[in-house]
Amino acid sequence: MSVKITSVATQLPSYSRTTEEIIPFLKIWLDGHEERYQRKVIKLFENAGVDRRYSIMEPEEVFLKTSFEEKNDIYKRETIKLAEGALTKALDKANLKPSDIDYIITVSCTGIMIPSVDAYLINKLNMKQDIVRLPVTEMGCVAGVSGMIYANNFLKANPNKRAAVIAVESPTSTFQIDDYSMVNIVSAAIFGDGCACTILSSYENEDGPQIIDDAMYHFYNAEHMMGFELKNTGLQMVLDKEVPEKIAAHFPMIVHPFLERNGLKIDDVNHLIFHPGGKKIVQTIEELFGALGKNIDNTKGVLKDYGNMSSATVLYVLERFMEQNPQKGEIGLMLSFGPGFTAQRLLLKW
Repeated sequence: MSVKITSVATQLPSYSRTTEEIIPFLKIWLDGHEERYQRKVIKLFENAGVDRRYSIMEPEEVFLKTSFEEKNDIYKRETIKLAEGALTKALDKANLKPSDIDYIITVSCTGIMIPSVDAYLINKLNMKQDIVRLPVTEMGCVAGVSGMIYANNFLKANPNKRAAVIAVESPTSTFQIDDYSMVNIVSAAIFGDGCACTILSSYENEDGPQIIDDAMYHFYNAEHMMGFELKNTGLQMVLDKEVPEKIAAHFPMIVHPFLERNGLKIDDVNHLIFHPGGKKIVQTIEELFGALGKNIDNTKGVLKDYGNMSSATVLYVLERFMEQNPQKGEIGLMLSFGPGFTAQRLLLKW
């Protein structure tokens, strides 16, 4: 029995600013620091490969000394709105009703809410009373692919069912106003807020790319490389500068055996659907695949237009490929990296 991706839809927050428009806020925030340091930070934003960032808050709110509680209240309120918008769009694209969904997976790591966002969606959209819920936290950028892997395995075991995977994130809610470390600054430079939803189906008569295989790859002794520390001021980003090098070192083990077990080589892959973690990671991946005659233009385009939206970002890349109507028989490789440290993959066939 095959599982197919029948639709992908995205939903952006209300507020956005170009990098150029954010610089004045940065200058106010950096007031009192030595000029050389200020120039370094501004240059970092200008060279991050991100033209525009979206946010659930106005820049004034991001750079105000609001409490963890205040920012998390905004996260909760806006996350519900974004998730409802993305799910509704994805249902419309697939010509489905909310009651047609049997399994709902919501992923997020940038705020805290119990009950999770799926509970609110079930009530707001009058979804099935026996719908199976799976809220996924603590997996960071990789969770969009993780959610799809969980949905794939559920649907493989259950014919004639559908699953919605919703990734909703607000990295701007985690900005630390009193933290002038490079990790906090790099995080602010590359991340933005966003939401995406994909619908998967085990109905044989429904169309979309088929999931051929899925896999997770876990790096040993790399827990320190990526994640959050919970502080009184909120979630403080952990991001090791060695992440791109670690990815490059493990790349052959991540990609080639996965393809080989499906009788494929990298030459057989038509579409590279990769999570744009940041400019350095994108450059690392581009160098690895450029040498193999492949491109990651859609990945770079999403980073440029929106920044890294954590778990939702790879679904923005997937949406671009879906809208380009790949030819029947073409192969796509989805790949994301996240805390753990982990790499997770999906193999698609149109």
